[in-house]
Amino acid sequence: MVLYEFHRGTTPLLVSMPHSGTELPDDLFRRFTPSAKKLPDTDWHIPRLYDFALSLGASVLKAHYSRYVVDLNRPPDNQALYPGQATTELCPKTLFNGDALYQDPEPLGEVEIDDRRERYWRPYHEKLAMELDRIQQEFGHALLYDAHSIASQVPNLFDGRLPDLNLGTAYGQSCAATVEDRIAEVIYSSKFSYAVNGRFVGGYITRYYGRPSAQIHAVQMEIAQSSYMDEVDGFPYRPDKAETLKPVLQRVLSEYLESLD
Repeated sequence: MVLYEFHRGTTPLLVSMPHSGTELPDDLFRRFTPSAKKLPDTDWHIPRLYDFALSLGASVLKAHYSRYVVDLNRPPDNQALYPGQATTELCPKTLFNGDALYQDPEPLGEVEIDDRRERYWRPYHEKLAMELDRIQQEFGHALLYDAHSIASQVPNLFDGRLPDLNLGTAYGQSCAATVEDRIAEVIYSSKFSYAVNGRFVGGYITRYYGRPSAQIHAVQMEIAQSSYMDEVDGFPYRPDKAETLKPVLQRVLSEYLESLD
């Protein structure tokens, strides 16, 4: 069972892709509703969108299994990241639109959740922590970039239409101010709509691993999927849209790499 794919780079940058996976255990797939089997809440095409990262010398860690198995960007104790707001769980029971994920109305017990945490969640985070430690020791600092995307409109989770580029730094706590400033300047100067620490301020990965005082910096980029794909069944990638967005993302990563020089 391959839980993730990892490519070791040559710079202090580590790109994490925790929600781009689409693999499912067969027994779990059979329990899903027809809507859930389409995996609508996947961070579609994120590895393709960031296929330039390796050429920048970044390390890349990419999950193979779907967020419907376990959400790698949620705390292991399942504490809410956005108290008082709609969100999803460590082992989700609903889709982003609020519909049931499982045919069984009460599908998950604590034993199953514990098993998934140990089998799928923990190995990804052990690898992430190990690589950040290695990078920090080798270069004196580590730069974690958590790459995400989401449908541009999810009424159950947020009002209205999401900006194209959503930078989260846990309100400036997960990275040095110069890091946030350099990345923000790139998105401010692009033709895309943007928000900094808006609806998405960073999930568990950004908040937990970002420790600027220890020279480990973390940011999350949440991209509205309408900016690079069609938001319809099949979730087709749109090269014409993506080729406009990718140079902006490449500048973001390049500025991130240079932000502490």
